[in-house]
Formats: sequence, structure tokens, C-alpha cells
Amino acid sequence: CDGRPVLGIVLEVQLGHDDAKPFSWPAYVVNLRARLRCDACLLVVSPRAEIAAWCAQPISLGAGWRFEPLVLGPQAVPVVADEAKARAAPELAVLSAMAHGGSAAPEQALQVAVAALGALAGLDREQALLYSDMVYGSLGEAARKALEAMDLNKYEFQSTFAKRFLARGRQEGRQEGRQEGRQEGRQEGRQEGRAEGEAKALLQILQVRDIPVTLEQRERILDCTDTEQLSAWIERALRATGASDVFGS
Repeated sequence: CDGRPVLGIVLEVQLGHDDAKPFSWPAYVVNLRARLRCDACLLVVSPRAEIAAWCAQPISLGAGWRFEPLVLGPQAVPVVADEAKARAAPELAVLSAMAHGGSAAPEQALQVAVAALGALAGLDREQALLYSDMVYGSLGEAARKALEAMDLNKYEFQSTFAKRFLARGRQEGRQEGRQEGRQEGRQEGRQEGRAEGEAKALLQILQVRDIPVTLEQRERILDCTDTEQLSAWIERALRATGASDVFGS
């Protein structure tokens, strides 16, 4: 209203129990209310029904005061299994996969995941990679195995999503390779271009997944001209928790 805030929302994503949250959540809201000089509330998002129920419990502040979080659990998230609807609202499709990918029947979880992954093509590659990782990580074991076993030419899965993620980098690499090929040999130029594109993509994946690399590791990636080795590193990077999982040391 007149450029002034009318409602402040503290957004929290909760994946498990945390006994500290009932003490910190009210403080977050009170501080935001004081800073914005308007009403404020807490919205907690959880893909697990039991955690959502825990988050929704009123918090006693003493002297009869109660703090009640607003909670968005899986029961409040629609099942988006239609690919057209998923493309119209990619973020909702990803949220649907996170909410139902691990709890729904494997067949339904698979449909939701495929719809969400198919909706990522129109997003920028960093956001698409992050979302695909979230979708894949939300699936139960049965749905994940079924997803990985599907036709790779029809769907973009987490285990093969790098192929689409790399498409732009590979295209740039081929363009650079053709330019170099006119001077030094077309074959060698294309090979170097593909390797450079994959190396850049690998560094981007590591950055998006918040996996730090040393200067030596970065130089190792950029100096590598073996596209098979780079592809292997990329596959590991999609599930790695640290640089050692990618390079094996």
C-alpha cells in the first residue's frame, strides 16, 4: 500500500525435527515485524506429512501467549502428473514431486517426476539443474529405479540430465572447435571444443551444488581433454557430497 509493506512472511523449509525451531521461529517473525512495521507470519513448507504435522503445533510463549505457524504439507500440494500443466507451472511441478515423490505409489511418483523434469527445459540451466536434483532426491527407491530405467531419448532424468544441461556448452564448444579447425584441423578443434564445453559445465554443476573445488582441481578440469573422463566426473558430480566423490581422492 503506497509502496509500504503490508505483510512480511518468513519462509522456512523443514525436512526433519529440530527442537531449536520452536524457540527461533517466533523470534524471526517478531524481528521481521519490527523491521517492516507491518503484520508478519511464518510459513513452513515440508514434503513429509509427519514433519508438517509437527511444525503445525502451536508454540507456547508463556503467560497464555501462543504462536501458530502456517504450514504447507504434502496434503496441501496438488499432484501434478500432467506434463502440459507442469510446463505451465514448473515450480509447482517441482514442489509436487518433492511432496509426493517419496510417499505416493511408485507409478504415480514416477508420473509426477517425469512431468516435473519435462517442465525444466524452458528454465535457465542453473535453475533447471538445481530443480532436477531436488526432484530426483525426493523419489522413493522404487520410483527412482524406474525413472533411471526409462528411455533416455524421451525423458531427461537426474542421472542423464547433464546431457541437456551440456547442450548449450557443447554447442558453444563445437562452434569454437569449427573456428579452430579451420586453422589447425577441424577434427582436433571439435574435440577440444566439446571438452571445453563439458569442463565448463562440470564447474557450473559443482558451483550450483555448492561443492567447493581447489585451484588444483579446477585446473585439472579445465586442462582435461578426455571427454569420456569429463562425462564420468559429471555423472559423479550430480550425486556427490564433496569433491572427493567426484575425483576419487
